[in-house]
Amino acid sequence: MITRRWIDFPAFGFKSPFSDLDRMKRQLDQLFGQATDEKGYPARRAGVFPLINLTENKNNYFIRAELPGVSAEELDIQSTDRNIAITGHRETPADESAGYHRREREFGRFSRAFTLPGEIERDKIDATLKNGILTITIPKAEEAKPKQIKIR
Repeated sequence: MITRRWIDFPAFGFKSPFSDLDRMKRQLDQLFGQATDEKGYPARRAGVFPLINLTENKNNYFIRAELPGVSAEELDIQSTDRNIAITGHRETPADESAGYHRREREFGRFSRAFTLPGEIERDKIDATLKNGILTITIPKAEEAKPKQIKIR
């Protein structure tokens, strides 16, 4: 009995302590259908594109988005209530014969939506695109602006 446990009879080989985790990972990948492209590589997943900063000052909210290679004609900005949505399209480079060693830039359609923390004046929203940076200036509504209270 001691000999049997010591040499792991009848399976004489080593069993990795992580073999069960590897098996579960393979099963989960099959269950969720890990997508692959036509060459068998993992399919590109949509990342968070474009990168956005949302800031505010006393009078305005500002959304700044990094959009290198995107023209103003390829963008659509919509506003409803306290929400702003940015959609657009960045074209894939024309050279399809290129062999990539690394491909990290996102291409194709994108969409980002935000709910702003306060009421806005939708009619006065302004957007500019300069050097690949989209800046959207969103004026706060009067009721959303902070009020200075004087102490007597």
